[in-house]
Amino acid sequence: MQRLNFPPCELRFRKDADVVSVFDNIRRKFIVLTPEEWVRQHVVQYLLNDLRYPKSLVNVEKVLKVNGLSKRYDVVVFNPDGSIKILVECKAPDVAISQATFDQIARYNLTMNAEFLMVTNGLNHYFCRMDFEAKQYIFLKSLPDYR
Repeated sequence: MQRLNFPPCELRFRKDADVVSVFDNIRRKFIVLTPEEWVRQHVVQYLLNDLRYPKSLVNVEKVLKVNGLSKRYDVVVFNPDGSIKILVECKAPDVAISQATFDQIARYNLTMNAEFLMVTNGLNHYFCRMDFEAKQYIFLKSLPDYR
């Protein structure tokens, strides 16, 4: 897999026949290693190891309803009170981050009301804080550490 723009991390792998899987610490199971999963696992490790969010507050790949349609978010970090602190949208490294990517996470956030957003393809990362009053993103250099 391609080297990503994240701090180094340790991941566990398994190979069955010709299928390589990576162990997801949040879902507690091996997941087929696709380019998007490669990015997702690096995001999770970044949140846990570098920003020090507790594993108990991180959730991966769950279904949410957006305008009556079932969608699946990549990564969510909750606040201790159950509200959503961070919503992350992951793309494969060969997928350019575009306005459509920001539109997608904005649609998800209409339902989720996350305070912070992260969009990444593993090579390029965009971090935003939501200004709900002005209905706009405020771009940041990074996400906040866990407090």
